[in-house]
Amino acid sequence: MRRSMKIATTTVALVGLFALAGCTTDPSVAPPESSGGASAQPSEESSGSSANERLDQAIYDEQYAQREVVPEGPEDEPYLQHINAEMVATTEYASAGAKKACFANASISNPWRQTGWITMNQQLKVLQESGAISEMETRDAQDSDDTQIADIDYFINEGNCDVFLISPNSTAAMTPAVERACATNKPVIVFDRGVETDCQVTFIHPIGGFAWGIDTAEFLIDNLKKGDKVIGLRILPGVDVLEQRWAGAEKLFAEAGIEAVDYFTGADPAKIKSIISDELAKGDVAGIWMDAGDGAVAAIEAFEDAGVDYPVMTGEDEMSFLRKWKETGLTGLAPVYSNFQWRTPLLAAAMIFKGEEVPKEWVLPQNPINAEEVDFYLKANDGMPDGHYAKFGGENLPGYPEVWQKRMIP
Repeated sequence: MRRSMKIATTTVALVGLFALAGCTTDPSVAPPESSGGASAQPSEESSGSSANERLDQAIYDEQYAQREVVPEGPEDEPYLQHINAEMVATTEYASAGAKKACFANASISNPWRQTGWITMNQQLKVLQESGAISEMETRDAQDSDDTQIADIDYFINEGNCDVFLISPNSTAAMTPAVERACATNKPVIVFDRGVETDCQVTFIHPIGGFAWGIDTAEFLIDNLKKGDKVIGLRILPGVDVLEQRWAGAEKLFAEAGIEAVDYFTGADPAKIKSIISDELAKGDVAGIWMDAGDGAVAAIEAFEDAGVDYPVMTGEDEMSFLRKWKETGLTGLAPVYSNFQWRTPLLAAAMIFKGEEVPKEWVLPQNPINAEEVDFYLKANDGMPDGHYAKFGGENLPGYPEVWQKRMIP
């Protein structure tokens, strides 16, 4: 039975982290059967295609350029910043009084989403205290398209939502349901993964997968030489943002003469270690590229087990990687998928009910953590558990830091 929740102030401690930690949108495609064996095959053999079949040059070029844009908005509030925004009027929705938000959430089935969900609920408390939002009723689809479609239809039929917040489980499948929500003439806010319609008032997301691929590949290229070997560790195929990350990186590796071979790992630490051990048996591995930080520590430990030098490596802004990076002194970079975006939908809703302009496509900054910044983020997130994301953006919210340290979740 799926959960339906009216968010209150009572929280309970989350017991443990879920096994597969995607740091992005929720995967909706299962790994191929071949990924379940003792040893993984290069992803070209598993998926039967090159990642560059996923390379949309126009989107790649747009995201490449957006990385260099100084965002507009408050300097110390990245969740309110936006890049190259077309602002739209919302005066038709302006009205006084506290509003009910209805949130159709894809899931909280991985640490990235759990971190964001905690932050979103602390943001909700602020808006409840200010009188902007009365409550947020949430339905969790548990990574199911069918369930989320039913959840959206439930909210529509219920008839007492002032604003719809939707974090889609997948893009195409969710589009008709989002359009039905729009047809109620209530504001609809979509965030994280998009849909194939522009009926929503605003679509909130970080720059995107190609930007991640570009940032990480450029870092590795700058620290390696032509002919060096990079191992790409990928969670699973078929997830659009993850495919874009590898497609963007693969393009640059090829242009720079870097030998890159990629594997699907399912974020399984044992599989990651096996892959790296097998590759080291063939020769030197100079770099490790990851489409998410899951298993980053296992990758580092594989080099320690083999007694060889650490690679140049990209992970993610997840705390276990940041700590291991600091401990080892390896040459690293932590790309981000801006977890602070979980604050923006509720803030956007409050703006809309004031009749303020909002971006039609609200592109948030997506800046990696580099070696000069890692100490700052370790200190700022001192006491946070593994599975927490350093750029979560909740430092000025009630309950900081205890709520995030204890992984307290409604």
